[in-house]
Amino acid sequence: MLDWKKSADELRGNVDDRVDDARSYFGGRWFGRVLGSLLGIYLLVALLVGWWWSQEPDLFPVQQRSQAAAEQAQRQLVNGYTTVETLKQVAQTLLDKPGGYLSNDVAPPGLWLDNMPAWEYGVLVQVRDLSRAMRKDFARSQSQSTEDPDLAKAEPRFNFDNKSWALPASEAEYKEGIKSLDRYLGRLADPGQPNAQFYTRADNLNNWLGDVATRLGSLSQRLSASVGRVRLNTDLQGDRAVPEGETVPVREEEVKTPWMQIDNVFYEARGQAWALSHMLRAIEVDFADVLAKKNATISVRQIIRELEAAQEPLWSPMVLNGSGYGVLANHSLVMANYISRANAAIIDLRTLLSQG
Repeated sequence: MLDWKKSADELRGNVDDRVDDARSYFGGRWFGRVLGSLLGIYLLVALLVGWWWSQEPDLFPVQQRSQAAAEQAQRQLVNGYTTVETLKQVAQTLLDKPGGYLSNDVAPPGLWLDNMPAWEYGVLVQVRDLSRAMRKDFARSQSQSTEDPDLAKAEPRFNFDNKSWALPASEAEYKEGIKSLDRYLGRLADPGQPNAQFYTRADNLNNWLGDVATRLGSLSQRLSASVGRVRLNTDLQGDRAVPEGETVPVREEEVKTPWMQIDNVFYEARGQAWALSHMLRAIEVDFADVLAKKNATISVRQIIRELEAAQEPLWSPMVLNGSGYGVLANHSLVMANYISRANAAIIDLRTLLSQG
């Protein structure tokens, strides 16, 4: 009797152990399936959101946008208003586009994206250059003039680290820069504030265009280096340290953009072209008299046409890097063509402004 009872207890214990094992097994599988499903859904959503955030903003009508902004703020559309308002709108686009400002994101999907941050940096480069030109040239009558206090605050705000996540965040600094531009714009449109000026002179415009030409020339070289080229190093040309009578040694070097950086350079160029096309349209409005006197209006429009051609949609899912005459396209070389043509036109425009 005791043996039977002992056997029954052992059997019951074995059954209970098997039941516990089964519950643990199926419970673990159920938890794993739920966790895997949730992870898959998250990755799919992140992929779709990342695709949406990677869409580049469309071009906007500069003159109409400036007129609407002046009417909304009940301001007079004075000379220089379109250029300053366009600079504001371009900077604001960095913050208001889908996904907002992504360059300093520390969480997915923004952390996984690199094309849009490169585009943002390209736009930011042109914003910084124009804000510096406004502080240094456009708002001053001569070299001994006092700089505008609001523009003096705006320029360093835009030159803040573009990847700062907090304390302070990049977005906060850029917002303050936009506010400083708006205060300057309010004083510029107010007849009772004669200390706010915008001088539309040929020399002011020429100085800024010199910075633009430098930027585009560098971009053109970086884009062309996508396939790698052996070039002559001309860094020492004109160096007075070379003894008289001796020739400067010429060295060959291979210049090639790293494979992982090709798409970043491409999208940085698109960002600079996007921002610069808007700024030149604003310049065409505010500097209309200067351009007409120099017969340079057509030159500005040609530059804008080249820059806008660089904004054509990219139908390939990735930036292709084929050789110059290979089977596959090389998108960097196509972009370099538009950038180089725009740069050449800017050089001609500067000649017109200085000698025409």
